[in-house]
Amino acid sequence: MILHSVSYGPESDAEPIVFLGSIASTTDMWLPQLDALSKTRRVIALDHRGHGGSPDPDVQPGETTFDHLAADVLDTLDELGVDKFQVVGLSLGGAMAQYLTATSPRVTRAAFLCTAAYFGGTEKWHPRSELTRAQGLEPMADGVIDFWLTKEFQESHPATTAAYRRMVTSTRGVGYASCSDALAHWDFRDRLGEITVPVLVLAGVDDQSTPPSALKAIAEGVSGETTYVEVSPGAHVPTIEVPEQVTKALVDFFG
Repeated sequence: MILHSVSYGPESDAEPIVFLGSIASTTDMWLPQLDALSKTRRVIALDHRGHGGSPDPDVQPGETTFDHLAADVLDTLDELGVDKFQVVGLSLGGAMAQYLTATSPRVTRAAFLCTAAYFGGTEKWHPRSELTRAQGLEPMADGVIDFWLTKEFQESHPATTAAYRRMVTSTRGVGYASCSDALAHWDFRDRLGEITVPVLVLAGVDDQSTPPSALKAIAEGVSGETTYVEVSPGAHVPTIEVPEQVTKALVDFFG
């Protein structure tokens, strides 16, 4: 599947940086980081299948795996003429980044943000898949936002919070469900050692979905040189709440 993409920054010999966001997000999740890093690097952000401008997957319930999600990314980069690349992933995107970094020689550097090597298995994700296939994202939207943003940020930024809630509900149920099916079977804990490239691991201190302990486990499990950073305040999507801290960590790491 060819995914919707946005691309900014100069064409150069440097490897582009590819951004992969959370489930229920679009490329707009990365706007502050795309603005900052595109000053010196080509940056590419992708919408997951059934998210944003990407097409809906034609799959049966339970069929999607991380092989499919990784193929979406690599096929899209082939279409864009990109060979080797560096990757930034958050949450679902962070799991995809782990998988791509371990399995594809095309990845030369990686940043894993607010993610995990295990997301709770079938008991957590199969009910979400069934619900969103039937009813879309509206029944889950408030809960997603409560994971993404701290209560303090929501109260002080009501317009921004409402905009990101619209992002969540814009995700089609089949897209969320397809990605949920992949997450239901995601367990990379015994394969982290296959990651040998330099890695940035970033945690939000207030993240209830993937707490700092989950990110520290990734940092300790990979074989490559690792930089570990915590941002505060920061729930599951600190790219929104503390964009300057996240951007600084990425600029320091990618150069």
